[in-house]
Amino acid sequence: MRVDTSLPEDDWQAVTAAAKTAEAVGFDGVRTNELRHDPFAPLVLAAVATERVRLSTSIVVAFPRSPMVVANISRDIHAASNGRFHLGLGSQVKGHNERRFSVPWTPPQPRMREYGESLRAIWAAWEDGEKLRYEGKHYSFTLMTPEFMPKKTGLPMFGMSVAAVGEAMMRLAGTTYDGVRLHGFCTRRYTEQVAFRNVAEGLRQAGRTTEGFEVVGGGFIATGPDEATVKERMDWVRYRVAFYGSTRTYHGVFAVHGLEELGLKLHKMSLAGEWDKMAAEVSDDVVRLFAAVGTYDTIADAIAERFGGVADWISFDFAPGTDLDQQREVLSKIKAIPGVSWPTA
Repeated sequence: MRVDTSLPEDDWQAVTAAAKTAEAVGFDGVRTNELRHDPFAPLVLAAVATERVRLSTSIVVAFPRSPMVVANISRDIHAASNGRFHLGLGSQVKGHNERRFSVPWTPPQPRMREYGESLRAIWAAWEDGEKLRYEGKHYSFTLMTPEFMPKKTGLPMFGMSVAAVGEAMMRLAGTTYDGVRLHGFCTRRYTEQVAFRNVAEGLRQAGRTTEGFEVVGGGFIATGPDEATVKERMDWVRYRVAFYGSTRTYHGVFAVHGLEELGLKLHKMSLAGEWDKMAAEVSDDVVRLFAAVGTYDTIADAIAERFGGVADWISFDFAPGTDLDQQREVLSKIKAIPGVSWPTA
């Protein structure tokens, strides 16, 4: 199993040191999220400060950006890092696209299919000299003159994974992308029974095998140096489960555990504006369905139980000030856990 950690996103002055430390203690990658800040800029700084770690967006919101714009910055980070960039894309939901980013909304799965295909066509034009001619319903790219052609990198194309909650997007990951980034609101049973089945169907439709295909995440980690910190992190997960579980879109995850009534109750509470009361409805047992829980001394065993065999990559953040030798010890144990074991049937 491989492990990445987050980079500072609100303090670019701190990025270089954080990236170097992550590489030195044994992380396999560093990542950024698109929440309050740009997800690409810290990776630019990390690219020139490190030699080994993978540099990933987890995720960048796709639809507000043209694939050509994303191709440009992705190519540049990939080249600067000598082939270590990985593009994690996500569609975001309708409300954020329309009201936060002011872009039109259409069903996301067909559009995300064209997004990935467009990026591959652009890369082939730049790197292999193919004529740029991608024409779809949502994206069309047919002009690439020498003045706008970046220098060839001589590298394989950067990897691409897509965030998936629903079954259609999981199948799309299998047909079009190099990996799937599973939502935090995802249990081991849901991964095994729903995610694997749909990704495998997508791979089958595209005539692809599971070789080289990555499963990233799919749950939470509640850990820390002591039990008090672990409890705080469990309460954070408890709120996230309640928050996501109040949305009917996610009730399929509850359903595989017979927890439909919990989902309906949380939904009713959200409609009543009882956001501050919802977390109390999520028991410790439910939290542990979604999260690996334990102190630094025991968290590797908990991760093996929760993620072993169902994830290739997980994300792990140590508390500030954690001893570097302790970080190395914890990471070495986690990295010994097997990655995804695909069902044979």
